[in-house]
Amino acid sequence: MASTGTRAVGIDIGGTGIKGGVVDLDAGELVSDRVKVPTPEGAEPDDVLGAVRQVLDTLGAAESDYPLGVAFPAIVKNGRTLSAANVSDTWIDFPAEQFFEKGLGRDIHFANDADVAGLAEVRYGAAKGVKGLVLLTTLGTGIGSALIYRGELVPNTELGHLQRAKHGKDAEAYAAYSAMERDELSWKEWAERLQWYYSHLEFLFSPDLFVIGGGVSKHADKFLPLLDLKTPVVPAVHRNNAGIIGAASLSRGAAPAHLAATTAAS
Repeated sequence: MASTGTRAVGIDIGGTGIKGGVVDLDAGELVSDRVKVPTPEGAEPDDVLGAVRQVLDTLGAAESDYPLGVAFPAIVKNGRTLSAANVSDTWIDFPAEQFFEKGLGRDIHFANDADVAGLAEVRYGAAKGVKGLVLLTTLGTGIGSALIYRGELVPNTELGHLQRAKHGKDAEAYAAYSAMERDELSWKEWAERLQWYYSHLEFLFSPDLFVIGGGVSKHADKFLPLLDLKTPVVPAVHRNNAGIIGAASLSRGAAPAHLAATTAAS
């Protein structure tokens, strides 16, 4: 078991659920049960704060001295949320980090949800040791992205909003896992949409590795073999726990926009 000095709490706020757990920062794995509560309808700040408190209470970590990291589905800059993906528009240009720190009565580490998933995979997962350009995407309600070059994160890339002019939709409306469910697509039909998306990313960025995260990554064998790409593509090691693990690991080392290259190469 990890000592208390190597543990932190990660909270992953999503459009449908808020998840949390206690993480061993040396191993990059949960040392508690994963706690999940529904995201409150409308996802207004006070209601989301209450749900985060509920997760911390259930974990027995509300009064602990564990460092706390929070992942949020928005562009995050200088502690402010500049967008709102599947949460209330109140979060747009909102001092979210300050709000959570005041509401929880403790310091927090705060970042975009896909960015922290990328952080988890760089430090503990499929992107560890990759020296070139890694592009992680999370496929779920939307498409999140994390762009990592030689271990350093380029934050807030929002590549799920690339436009698909033919259909007048952005990429996530066309190719997210939610689109598969909404349009009742087979794995093969969904893979055809993913083929467009990842081919486009491949053309724009020439990455050395694609990492596919989100809950659907547990079914990677159903759709990844159907993709025809020049770039290697692998499922995320931490799958739907990547946000929790990455958020917790924000407390170790520099802010996510300045990951040390040695982190990825260690």
